[in-house]
Amino acid sequence: MNKITRAFISVLRQSNTSYSSVALLGRQLSYKSDISLDKIYPNARLQLYTPPPPASTGDKFNGFIPMDKLEVTYSRSSGPGGQHVNTVNTKVDVRFKLAEAEWIPQQTREKLLKALANKVTKEGYYFIKSDLTRSQQLNLADALEKLRTVIRAQEFESAAPSEETLEKVRRRQEKAARQRLQLKRERAQVKADRQAPGGIDL
Repeated sequence: MNKITRAFISVLRQSNTSYSSVALLGRQLSYKSDISLDKIYPNARLQLYTPPPPASTGDKFNGFIPMDKLEVTYSRSSGPGGQHVNTVNTKVDVRFKLAEAEWIPQQTREKLLKALANKVTKEGYYFIKSDLTRSQQLNLADALEKLRTVIRAQEFESAAPSEETLEKVRRRQEKAARQRLQLKRERAQVKADRQAPGGIDL
């Protein structure tokens, strides 16, 4: 038994106060660590805080996805990882009814229904899967980012091509057609040269 342990036991026997107020070698005895959050950040609020959703920006998607409107399930992930992948559910499946997603602007939702017609089930569910990492939280974040990308892709409107661009495309197509026909004629000539001469009277 070392010196500090003996001093600690003797102080506890002689003191009638609680453990949190006992002093040993000039230090307060406490169950809290020296690197606890209230000591590292003494002026910070340690309560968990969920900020409110951002304000709507009209007919544009603001990036906020309400988790209570999604159905999230976890399952075994595939790929490398040893026996760890056989014991934890890290693969994330996110699904929701696209037609009833009121958190997506109406115009964007209509575009999504047309663009994702082949990916929406008969019940109206749209699925997004992610098994990128071996962490549930990271895979969930990846699935949500995939969903944001899909939604914002329908809101992106490409500018109409200029006349100069259309002219370049037309010239490129004409050049490709001329090269194709030239190669076709050269190939036909090679085949014709292989033929034996005919129609010669002896």
